[in-house]
Formats: sequence, structure tokens, C-alpha cells
Amino acid sequence: MEALHQMRVNSLERALAALDWIARRRGADPLPAHLATGVEGENAAYFYLRRKGYTVVARRWSSGDLPGDIDLIAWDGPMLCFVEVKTRTAHDATPAEAAVDSHKRQTLRRLARQYVRQLPQENAPPARFDVISIYLVPGEKREFVHYQGSFGWDEQQGGEWR
Repeated sequence: MEALHQMRVNSLERALAALDWIARRRGADPLPAHLATGVEGENAAYFYLRRKGYTVVARRWSSGDLPGDIDLIAWDGPMLCFVEVKTRTAHDATPAEAAVDSHKRQTLRRLARQYVRQLPQENAPPARFDVISIYLVPGEKREFVHYQGSFGWDEQQGGEWR
């Protein structure tokens, strides 16, 4: 059963890559390079999480009334995960995950609280914030670094819901 799931995820990933390639060949409005890299990284993270058995329920989620978005929202068993994806095309002196600064963490917390409030259940599920750094270095295999529970609900304490 697991092998069938992996084959399905791999097929979906290849199909998405083929559709992206066709769109670029047809001259679809190209995104600026840095945005295209970000979209490619988010797609790669989506399939990475699917391969690990996560159930992804939202991509680029926005509340509509708050600025920003959450790259991926997924369930890891009973744990709700808010995932920020950082993509780089080179290994610079500063790792990709360093871009998740205090301002970005505050934005993600605010959006996550809004997301949890709109869930139909009365009590908030256990939740965590993950960061996935993806390195799409030309000519090399994709590299994923997944930081589970990389920060909590506030700057001073760990992952309890606030």
C-alpha cells in the first residue's frame, strides 16, 4: 500500500513538472526568477510532505483580512502543522531558514491563530510551526532540511497554543 502511495505522489509530481514546462514553452507570462524559484520550492515541499505521509490541506493560505500567507498547512497525524518554505538556488553563507525572522514568525502566528479559529471544532488541535529549507542547486539533487517545531506560539516559550 505504501509503495502505491509513493508511486501516486511521484506521478503527480512529474505531471505538475510537465505542465509547468509546457506553460513555459507556450510563453505563459513568466514570473520573476525569485518568485518562480519560490513556487518551485513550495511545490517540491508539498510533494516532500506527501511522501512523508502528511495530509496537506492548504497551500498559500491567506485569511483575506490579514497580510501575508502560510505556504503549507498539513496534518502530521493529530498534529496541525503550519509550514514556511524557504527555497534557495545556492548554498550561501546564510542558510535559507535564517530568513524566517521575528517579523515573519509573528505574521505566521497571527495567520495560524486565524486559521485555527475558523476550524469547526471547539478546542484547538495540537499545532506546531515547521520550516522547510529547500536547495535547488542546478546540476545537483534537491536538498530538503525540515525543522519540525522550529518556533512556538510566542518568542519566549515553546509550542503551546495561545
